[in-house]
Amino acid sequence: MMTSRAEYRLLLRQDNADLRLTEIGHDVGLISEERYQKFKQKRQNIENEIKRLKELTVKPTEEVNKLLKLKGTSELTTGTKMAELLKRTELDYETLEKIDLERPVLTKQEREEVEIQIKYEGYIKMQEAQVEKFKKLETKLLPEKLDYETIRGISLEARQKLNKYKPRSIGQASRISGVSPADISVLLVYLQQLNGERKNNG
Repeated sequence: MMTSRAEYRLLLRQDNADLRLTEIGHDVGLISEERYQKFKQKRQNIENEIKRLKELTVKPTEEVNKLLKLKGTSELTTGTKMAELLKRTELDYETLEKIDLERPVLTKQEREEVEIQIKYEGYIKMQEAQVEKFKKLETKLLPEKLDYETIRGISLEARQKLNKYKPRSIGQASRISGVSPADISVLLVYLQQLNGERKNNG
């Protein structure tokens, strides 16, 4: 599947494939030790630079505000973290090099990854939270012979799709086209009631 069509595009990007998969490849013997050590150094470089940018305070000097004004973004009146400046749409990692004298030497890939992780930090965290949420939904199993026509509150389209595909879990059900978040909420309530009845009968 192309990453542009993946469910979590910000997490499953082409540029971070090595960060996501090299560790796994090494564990199963597909990655050489030399390549793995290079990967670990790259990962460490990225983590160190992100940490540095989050800790580095930029003061509202004449030079800083001149650059910000030139790039069409608001000038500083108080000290601001370099990472917060990088999050501005008008600025990028390369531009900020002019006012960042402590910057380490990084590869092009490392610089790009640092910029992406900082600029999209909020969205990435949101998708990571969604992933955790859906992992929990995968553990909520649906009865195999459940007739969705008997569940009140589910839309007509959702009932038809659910009866057709017979999802194994709430997580699978949530990925079926035509099954809305409202339908999933009804299913969760139904499962809760069903489990409560089983406990009472047991």
